[in-house]
Amino acid sequence: MAIAERDIIDLTPRKRSTGESIFVPAVFKGLGTTLRHCLGNIGRNGKNKKNIWVVQYPEEKREQRQITEGGIEPSTFRGVHRLNRDEQGRVRCVACFMCSTACPANCIHIVAEEAPWEDREKYPKQFDIDELRCIYCGMCEEACPCDAIELTPHYAITGQSRQDMIFDKVKLLEVYDQTIDAKPM
Repeated sequence: MAIAERDIIDLTPRKRSTGESIFVPAVFKGLGTTLRHCLGNIGRNGKNKKNIWVVQYPEEKREQRQITEGGIEPSTFRGVHRLNRDEQGRVRCVACFMCSTACPANCIHIVAEEAPWEDREKYPKQFDIDELRCIYCGMCEEACPCDAIELTPHYAITGQSRQDMIFDKVKLLEVYDQTIDAKPM
C-alpha cells in the first residue's frame, strides 16, 4: 500500500530571516508588552482597579473582613494545620497514612502504634508536619477519611529554627485547643 502524495507533510523548517536570527524583533516585542502592562496599570482609576489588599505586615494583620471583601475567598484560604480530637478528647487520627500518601510535598511523617482503645486498631505514636516544606494545598485534609487533620485560618506562625517549624502531635493538638472555636475554612 503506497502513501498518497497529498498525505505527506513536509516538516523541513523554514530558513530564518536575518532579523529573526539575531532575535532583535523578539526583544523589542517583549519590551513593548512589558511597557504596555506597566503604563496600563498607571492609568487605571478606582473602578477598573482590582481589589488588591496591601497589608504592612507585621504592624497590620489581615482580618477576616478583608479576606471576604475582595482579597482571598474564605473557601480557598489555608493556614496552619491542626490535629483534631474526638469526643473523648483523644487524637482523632487512626494512622491510616492517607494524608502522608496524598501530600505532594512529602512533609507529613507518621509512626503508627497499636491503639489502647477498643474502637480503633491503631493511632499515631508520632505525627509530624514540616510547616516549612508544606505547600498548603489541602490535599491532606481532603484525603483524611476521619477529618483528623484540618487547615485553620491562622497564618502567622514563626520559629527561630527549622526544628521549631516541625509541628509534632503535641503542637498540632495545641493548635486545635487554641482554635477550637474558629471554624476551619
